[in-house]
Amino acid sequence: MKEMATMKDVAELAGVSLGTVSRVINKAQGIKPQTLEKVNGAIEKLNYIPDQYARGMKLNRTNTIALIVPTIWHPFFGEFAYHVEQELSRLDYKMLLCNSAGPEKEAEYIKML
Repeated sequence: MKEMATMKDVAELAGVSLGTVSRVINKAQGIKPQTLEKVNGAIEKLNYIPDQYARGMKLNRTNTIALIVPTIWHPFFGEFAYHVEQELSRLDYKMLLCNSAGPEKEAEYIKML
């Protein structure tokens, strides 16, 4: 099985530093268009996908929101969860859906998070 590409692989292919790759991924200002093109080209060629959880540990923020619903079987909560996820996705957040089925399970999820 082929290993996943790393930021180091992207930097080597693009001929730039790791810091430059990081700045491109984080959409920093002031990056030359030709540098953006090289880095984004390397990202695409290598199918590089940034590790959201590693990034979250560094930034102390994961952009993940938990939605705890009493049941996913009720059409209202399924529809509600769908629309919440759509909006969070638009804002570049991920949603963790938890089906509580009661206060004990809800407390478990809250403690876990």
